[in-house]
Amino acid sequence: MFRSNRIAWLVTLLMSLVLSGGASAELEENNSSGFVSTHQLRLAASPKLAYRALTREIQHWWDSAHTYSGRSKNLRLQPKAGGCFCELIADGGSVEHMRVIFAQPGKRLRLAGGLGPLQGLAVTGVMEFVLTPLGDETVLSYSYRVSGASFSGLEALAGPVDQVQLGQLQRLQRYLQNYSQRGRKPLD
Repeated sequence: MFRSNRIAWLVTLLMSLVLSGGASAELEENNSSGFVSTHQLRLAASPKLAYRALTREIQHWWDSAHTYSGRSKNLRLQPKAGGCFCELIADGGSVEHMRVIFAQPGKRLRLAGGLGPLQGLAVTGVMEFVLTPLGDETVLSYSYRVSGASFSGLEALAGPVDQVQLGQLQRLQRYLQNYSQRGRKPLD
């Protein structure tokens, strides 16, 4: 069962990469025992609103194709230490994608865990979002540091994971841009 889910996830991931038009990605490090993915984007919102969208409104911008249930509305992120980035799945099940290990509203969010196929590989991952004010906007600095045993195959997964995460960040960016253009705040 796990192998077929992993294969389906990888096929979906590869198709999304082909259709994405080759969005740029940044891998600072990539080897058999780990990788570091970083990105920086400008968000059309204050750090306070960007943080709220990043955490409490994740179900509105996260791509449903990258969930176990196929529905991003089943996602929740509790922005407090020990809080869960979780998803409800069929038959009363649930998935913990990551756990919040540092939450500073409007400034920083750090989570631990492995997303997607990384979860089953028993690797260690730390994802961090740093929000810096820039006039009426916010600079979002993102990093995802993943490490594990060399037999985990992380070197091959680094690029696809990086591309998916960049796509998610761009969805957040568009979500905030759409509200900014209408002169509204997210979920007003």
